[in-house]
Amino acid sequence: MDPYEKVKNTLTEIQSITPPFIPADAEVMTVRVEYPPGDPGVPPHRHPGGPCFGYILEGEMVFEVQGEPPRVVKAGEAFWEPGGDAIHYQDANNRTDSPLRFVVTMLMAPGQPMLVFLDDDELQQSGWVRRSPA
Repeated sequence: MDPYEKVKNTLTEIQSITPPFIPADAEVMTVRVEYPPGDPGVPPHRHPGGPCFGYILEGEMVFEVQGEPPRVVKAGEAFWEPGGDAIHYQDANNRTDSPLRFVVTMLMAPGQPMLVFLDDDELQQSGWVRRSPA
């Protein structure tokens, strides 16, 4: 079999994104995240060093990034966030009867933290209120 034909027949594109920026000399980190049933995820935060790309391995995530309504991302689906100043409001487990497991690959500017939590004043100024997906 032609190797190009094999590649064509074995790959499934899950998402194709043009990120708003990729930091010069970016470092790449891939992490696995696991939340128990009903877990609200981490508090609202930013990824100042660059964009993040994720894939749900198991379960369902309530995913909400600034400027977009919350949505449910299910096992086998991908998500991304632009990083920088964009606020990542939710990454909660949408299910109370099963765990959530996902992987995230982050492109980060050298010396930047993986994530930075919002303080109470900044969160209040953003006007965000936790909502369920439509």
